[in-house]
Amino acid sequence: MAGTSLLVLLDDIASVLDDVALMTKMAAKKTAGVLGDDLALNAEQVSGIRAERELPVVWAVAKGSLKNKLILVPTALTISWLASWLITPLLMLGGAYLCFEGFEKLAHPWLHTHAEDEAHRAELAMAIANPETDLVAFERDKIKGAVRTDFVLSAEIIVITLGAVATSAFATKVAVIAGIALIMTAGVYGLVAVIVKLDDAGLYLCQKPGQGLWTKIQHQVGQVFLHSAPYLMKMLAIVGTAAMFMVGGGILMHGIPVAHQYIEHLAQSVNVAPGIGGVLEVLVSSLLNALAGVVAGALALAGVTMAGQVYNRFKYQYLKKENVPH
Repeated sequence: MAGTSLLVLLDDIASVLDDVALMTKMAAKKTAGVLGDDLALNAEQVSGIRAERELPVVWAVAKGSLKNKLILVPTALTISWLASWLITPLLMLGGAYLCFEGFEKLAHPWLHTHAEDEAHRAELAMAIANPETDLVAFERDKIKGAVRTDFVLSAEIIVITLGAVATSAFATKVAVIAGIALIMTAGVYGLVAVIVKLDDAGLYLCQKPGQGLWTKIQHQVGQVFLHSAPYLMKMLAIVGTAAMFMVGGGILMHGIPVAHQYIEHLAQSVNVAPGIGGVLEVLVSSLLNALAGVVAGALALAGVTMAGQVYNRFKYQYLKKENVPH
């Protein structure tokens, strides 16, 4: 009897692990859209840091990211336990924020002039070159800014994961959400560390002494690293923005059953094409979700901009009425 009970217990554990593995894979797919943007943003956050301090700063931000998730994971699980009806609204709110953030990037050239961007870069370069600049405080500010950014992106990842496992058992939810939190943290900051040191690795290989074949190969690889590093950052930013629209738009459309069914119907209508029907179905679905994400992002940015203008107008009138200097 004891042996039979043990076998049943092991079978149950295996089933739970299978469920966790399956749900983790599904959640990872859904959160992958945030990953590209997370990588680009965090790699950008350490710009301006001295080369020898890049990895310590990345490690400090990674520890801050883990602290963020120690707050977010229990909060998400508590919400799913006490108010599961909040999952869909929170998921749609996260999707809307992704679309807003993506469209803000597209609109950046119109919201900020080239002169403003150049002035910001020049100010950063002068601060680094100035011997009176407190580099410890500068690093601390960089880390705080990166951790704040990570909190928003981590919240998006946790909410999306929570939506993916909404109907699962509580133990599965705990395992999947905790697993995704750890995997994403290790994956993001491991890749960020590689990206920010790619140019240094290229320079190291290019400076290898010697004239042999192996040295020439190292020099060529180093040249590739040096030339590809800036393009890699640009590619991550582009892919991350596109993925934000697809993921964010998909979340919003899934929360609107009529729109979701319409997109599914259009996607399935091209599945009849021989040989490439399945690919076309995925492509059409992704493009329609991305288009919905662009529209949602434009509306969100317009709403936020108008709200900001109204707030500033009321603030100005209040200060003028109270004769408070502004």
